Amino acid sequence: MPRTFQRPFPSAVKQSQALGERIRLARLRRKLSTILFAERIGVSRETLRRLEAGESNIAMGTYLRALRVLGLDKDIDAVARDDELGRKLQDLALTGAPRATSIRRTSSSRARAGSEPTGGERLGDTPSATDRDGD
Repeated sequence: MPRTFQRPFPSAVKQSQALGERIRLARLRRKLSTILFAERIGVSRETLRRLEAGESNIAMGTYLRALRVLGLDKDIDAVARDDELGRKLQDLALTGAPRATSIRRTSSSRARAGSEPTGGERLGDTPSATDRDGD
């Protein structure tokens, strides 16, 4: 079965490219050649080229190994550490915040209002002024 590939969002492409560039600059600052760096992270030079270019189909484990070789593996611990949106959603669910509900008129509420549905009315429809006047 062939693998399918979905194109990433444009913002994700920019983030991947920026990460690849930061990894490349960190490698250069440490004066590691592409041959040595690729060997240490266990990939081919072509995969390293694609990683440093920010291609989105590079495995997460490859990025983690590259960061470890560069001594930057502690930085990955900061990713998604503070899930502010998730906490807000959880707090809303715990406090029982009111939710938007639809109001449906039932036949009993129409009876209290003084009209019964006719054959042409659907539940939830309100009678028009002409229906109440008998025209």
